[in-house]
Amino acid sequence: MTDPTTGSLRVNGATLHYEVRGQGPLLLLIPGGSGGAAAFDGIADDLAAEYTVATYDPRGMSRSTLDDPEAEQRVAEHADDALRILDLLSPGEPARVFGSSSGAIAAVHLLTAHPERVERLVAHEPPLVEVLPDAPEHRALVARVQETFRAEGLMPAMAVFAAGMKKKGDDTAEPKAELKLPPQAAARAERTMANLPYFVGRIVPSFMSYAPDLHRLEALSDRLVLACGQDSRGELPYRPAALLAERLGTELLHFPGGHTGLTTHPAEFGELLRKAFRA
Repeated sequence: MTDPTTGSLRVNGATLHYEVRGQGPLLLLIPGGSGGAAAFDGIADDLAAEYTVATYDPRGMSRSTLDDPEAEQRVAEHADDALRILDLLSPGEPARVFGSSSGAIAAVHLLTAHPERVERLVAHEPPLVEVLPDAPEHRALVARVQETFRAEGLMPAMAVFAAGMKKKGDDTAEPKAELKLPPQAAARAERTMANLPYFVGRIVPSFMSYAPDLHRLEALSDRLVLACGQDSRGELPYRPAALLAERLGTELLHFPGGHTGLTTHPAEFGELLRKAFRA
């Protein structure tokens, strides 16, 4: 890995930590879950051979601090953070954007609110559950996660959340084959764990209640690539992207691995992402 140039950016209610590598047109990578800029360590250097690659810790995560640690989190504000980074690093020029999971939700809002700033968006498994016909079930899931978090703590809440992400009818207790993570990914585990309470308590309820502007997405479908993990079929994060691709009449792009394919299959993931932006 080459050392990125790092910086901090003041935004409304927070200070963002960001990193920049490479040269060329801007490619902004928006992480999801409880990860930050380091979630892209496995692909950023390779992409930097072709792009100026910008990554950052979302507000409240890792090195991006909140002015008010108790502040409510909103998708629109997270999308505005991404916009501020685009304005800083690519003023006046639309950029390529990739978002994963909750980061893909922020990226979808960025596209619909500021389409002039996004040349092409690849959105990997955004859990936009409000578009699903069984959305009330998932609202109930989020409520159960929050109640469990308050009453029993983090790990029981994570167990409820993980169970809700599974494919319907998949109640098997049989563990999946263990994946050996790249060393960089294993080293990130401590920081990811430290971010989990904020993710479960603030990000999950806000982002999973977000409903995208479907009419705007239809009008902008030529700039949107919806993507899923090859191994995620039937799981909750897969379903909204698949449904939206069908509704918009666009191809659903499949990346290697599952919801965390970015971590488990970084080389293949990065190469397919590069191809998606060239298309």
